[in-house]
Amino acid sequence: MPSTEDTPLLNGHDGPAESLYLKFLTLLRAEGEPSWLSSYRWFIFGSKLNILLLLGPVAAVAHYQNWDAPLRFGFSFVAIIPLAKLLGDATEQMSLSLGQTLAGLLNATFGNAVEIIVGLTALFKGEIQLVQASMLGSILSNILLVLGCSFLAGGLYVQENNFRVTAAQTNASLMTLACITLVIPAAYHSAKHVISPEDGNLLATIDPFPTDQDRHTQEGLSIISRGTAILLLGVYVAYLVFQLKTHASLFVPKPARRHTDDTFVEDVEDHPCEPQQIVEDPPEMSAVAAGLGYVRVHRSRFSGLKKTFSLLIVTVVTSLIADYLIASIEETAHELDISKSFIGLILLPLANAAEHVTSVWMAMKNKMELTIGICVGSSIQIATFVIPLLVVIGWISGHELTLFFDDFETVVLFVSVLLVSLLLQDGKSNYMEGVMLITLYLVIALAFWVS
Repeated sequence: MPSTEDTPLLNGHDGPAESLYLKFLTLLRAEGEPSWLSSYRWFIFGSKLNILLLLGPVAAVAHYQNWDAPLRFGFSFVAIIPLAKLLGDATEQMSLSLGQTLAGLLNATFGNAVEIIVGLTALFKGEIQLVQASMLGSILSNILLVLGCSFLAGGLYVQENNFRVTAAQTNASLMTLACITLVIPAAYHSAKHVISPEDGNLLATIDPFPTDQDRHTQEGLSIISRGTAILLLGVYVAYLVFQLKTHASLFVPKPARRHTDDTFVEDVEDHPCEPQQIVEDPPEMSAVAAGLGYVRVHRSRFSGLKKTFSLLIVTVVTSLIADYLIASIEETAHELDISKSFIGLILLPLANAAEHVTSVWMAMKNKMELTIGICVGSSIQIATFVIPLLVVIGWISGHELTLFFDDFETVVLFVSVLLVSLLLQDGKSNYMEGVMLITLYLVIALAFWVS
């Protein structure tokens, strides 16, 4: 008798199909994977940085008791740092249990969760300038500060690090495209106005009535921004397909051999290796506690349902702390005489930089493809996914968010992307290139401090 889907696998005994309830219990038990207690013990106590989580309740008390604005801002700012790292940990553990495509989609969703939460919170509060500054600051911190620290750390261990040129150039080109889409609205706005030499006021070049001209220019910026946002979202989907499916081999790192003196030598073979040849570090969480279903791929110390709950809980807590943070920025900027641009461009992105400390460790291990994927890939997510998504959400919710950035901010982004593209084009890095990137970031921070 031929086998069918209902044929028992053992001894030919008939038996009822496993019910949904039993499947759910199996999912909760996560047999063969870490227990819930061991998973969350690692998740909460696995890093000394998590002691800063104690400031979360303090930030809530400070917010509802209306403490001094700088105190509220400080507690909320520091409390977000370990939350960003926990989001990164849970996402990383999910990636170790899922296939490349699902892991890529997961990283696209949660990799920049703090930026999305802070951006949405500020958008719904009408803080449009803060939204733009925080998004731009996240891009700059990733491609200048984090990538610079990674190049510097890697260069201190190895004289010259190597990585795949094609993948790096693809990332740099896509980052350049996103930068150009931010330059066009600024150019359009400049073309519609001229500066009066007498008083420096903006005068309309076409309509003699500035109010009508400003309204016309704003409508044009809205159309350009919304259309560009939809196109960029399409480009990001195409990028995911390119990176995770059609050209996945271009992004797979070459295997490296570790010698006894801790120096690294790249494999002499020049052809791309298969994904299964890369040996991943064992996961610390199972597939459910960090994020999605029970997938028995690797031996994990954190099961799937636990990952799911972890991501959900940390995301909710982060959204609450972000709300406290945004609510205190206006008063903090006024009391400390700090521009909101500096807070959005420099301070807020630093709160999420803890998530990307992994990039520095990977560079020290000569895993430069992972380093570039974390730094440049995260910036690509923000520029081609997060910012366009916020523009579309603002369009739907009635909050006017455009891709028109201040001229100074646009120039800063352009020169930053230009420098990164030049450094990535040869497929090699050293500590001096890291010094260059960090120096540019500090110069930009100084410029916005005095702005």
